[in-house]
Amino acid sequence: MAAVASESKILRAENINLRVNRNQKALIDRAADALGRSRSDFMLEAACREAESVLLDRRYFHLAEDTFRRFTAMLDKPPASNPRLARLLRTKAPWDK
Repeated sequence: MAAVASESKILRAENINLRVNRNQKALIDRAADALGRSRSDFMLEAACREAESVLLDRRYFHLAEDTFRRFTAMLDKPPASNPRLARLLRTKAPWDK
């Protein structure tokens, strides 16, 4: 995301046009104002962040058959005992007390 943000300062030669309703525009404007950003900067950063997330979630990787078997075996194996994690999960959150 940093590369996109720094690149946007250098050159913006392309346009993206969106149609929104009044409520959507007001919501976006309020959020941008809260961050001290322009509407365009706010929308560009949010759109790029979401685009990166979508693409990273769909990343394909290839493994050799034996490596894939080892990988799936690790995923299928029950998790190791972790007493500290178990204690944390039993502890009430401060806001729930």
